Amino acid sequence: MTSEAPAAVVILAAGEGTRMKSATPKVLHRIGGRSLLGHAIAAARATGPAYLSVVVRHQRDLVAEHIAQVDPDAIIADQDEVKGTGRAAECGLEPLPADLDGTILVTYGDVPLLTGDTLNALLERHAQSDSVITVLTGDAPDPTGYGRIVRDADGHVAAIVEHKDCTPEQLQIREINSGIYAFDAHVLRTNLARVGTENAQGEKYLTDVLALARGDGGNVSAFQISDVIQTEGVNDRVQLATLGAVLSRRQTERWMRAGVTIVDPASTWIDVDVTIGTDVTIQPGTQLLGATTIGEGATIGPEVTIRDSEIGAWAHVRRAEVEFSVVGEGATVGPYSYLRAGTELGPQGKIGGFVETKNAKIGPGAKVPHLTYCGDATIGEGANIGAGTIFANYDGVAKHHSFVGRHSFVGSHTVIVSPVSVADGAYVAAGSALVNDVAPGEIAVARARQRNIPG
Repeated sequence: MTSEAPAAVVILAAGEGTRMKSATPKVLHRIGGRSLLGHAIAAARATGPAYLSVVVRHQRDLVAEHIAQVDPDAIIADQDEVKGTGRAAECGLEPLPADLDGTILVTYGDVPLLTGDTLNALLERHAQSDSVITVLTGDAPDPTGYGRIVRDADGHVAAIVEHKDCTPEQLQIREINSGIYAFDAHVLRTNLARVGTENAQGEKYLTDVLALARGDGGNVSAFQISDVIQTEGVNDRVQLATLGAVLSRRQTERWMRAGVTIVDPASTWIDVDVTIGTDVTIQPGTQLLGATTIGEGATIGPEVTIRDSEIGAWAHVRRAEVEFSVVGEGATVGPYSYLRAGTELGPQGKIGGFVETKNAKIGPGAKVPHLTYCGDATIGEGANIGAGTIFANYDGVAKHHSFVGRHSFVGSHTVIVSPVSVADGAYVAAGSALVNDVAPGEIAVARARQRNIPG
């Protein structure tokens, strides 16, 4: 960590991203449970900036709305019609105090693997080298298309040369410009004002600031990282999938080193906001998404998708889909179960095969073992729901809630026509269509009398 937080971080996120061929703005495409811009904001916030400015233009309102959801304290800065990274950075500075002093980081909204640790290391190098500008660089296996870092005899950055402008000798350089910088605030402001658009593209380049600062005698340095893929941006869906796979691999490695057994990392996807306890076992084909939490010792999978849910310690979930739900300690779910929003399964409870639940509170030790739809229901401790039971919670106009009491028993192939209350210790005979309440200790039989007709 650097001893001094930056005065500001400016994230450039105004580009259209035409190569994505999408109605969705490029920076709002997602990997690892966050938008590309969400990853950039998280990395920026890890440096503790006094101000965070995000520059927007393409589909401005949609991107600004997303920023407000992800980071309500971020400042929205609008880029005008002047093109170029230099103009984008200038627009990012406009809403900030004119007398801002200190270091300003400039980064991008489409580099999802960049970490806060890397940005903090860049800040530390910037301070230690007493530089007015420090550029983040990396040694690329294939530097084609990237600007090259040209160093002088002392190892300082002499120039950044775009690929198309490189001499044959410069094309052999593998150290590339990431476009991510730490600037002295005064140097950035004053030199951006000096940069013009007199070039083939008619754009205002941020790299021109380096040449101006060096011409004024300022020290321009580079911070080279070994993990160069952190600087890679997303330009199309191939790169989106490639970086998504890298992020997934890094997530699985992180959790395995923290004491989680992942049987097949290649088929396991874990979002960045997921939390997993020690001694958890994750079987193949598992997706842990959103803000999911998995308690210690749980077994998840195979073939499970869990989104924004809480799974208790020592629970077992297999071949199931779980969303916005809570599974208690030691409970079991599956196979082929669907836990929809609002499901709460108590400790040692069971939701078995081919069961769908929604807005259902199932008490400790209660069982819904087979072939059941349980919607808008409260099931008490130790109750048993027989195979093929349906909670008919919708009357065509409104939904209604039913209650099944503690240690009660509902026979197979029962329809509970909500709202109905089955009291503690009551029984419902198999094949019943229950439309009235059942008192404690009663047995309810709600079915036609069997008739056998000869011939």
